[in-house]
Amino acid sequence: MRFMIIVKATKDSEAGVMPHEQILAEMAKYHEELQKAGVLLDASGLRASSKGWRVKYAGTQRSVVDGPFAESKELIAGYTLIQVKSREEAMEWARRFPNPALDGKEGEIEVRQLFELDDFGPSEAVERFRKMDVV
Repeated sequence: MRFMIIVKATKDSEAGVMPHEQILAEMAKYHEELQKAGVLLDASGLRASSKGWRVKYAGTQRSVVDGPFAESKELIAGYTLIQVKSREEAMEWARRFPNPALDGKEGEIEVRQLFELDDFGPSEAVERFRKMDVV
């Protein structure tokens, strides 16, 4: 079972404030523990939404909207991807995640389970994804 631990953006992360050494050290320790346990698949921080864009769809029409985006609580500042044996194990790892907010301010993470190809019924499209070996 794969889970994504999503780090919610804050006003500071959206302003481009870089994390200080203490947070980096706590994150490094946590991710080293994930790696030693053999459950870490990937992890990274994301630049502020001012450096990104969104693609909006209206039928077949597409438009690009440059960041920044207004609601920081709806934005993602980073993620950690883990593979564990159960939802409970994922929840235990999530409880240990360091507070991602600067200077002990309020922070938030969200955890979501990823779909596996076996979750979908058999189909030609699913087999095409299997051949890509990306999930």
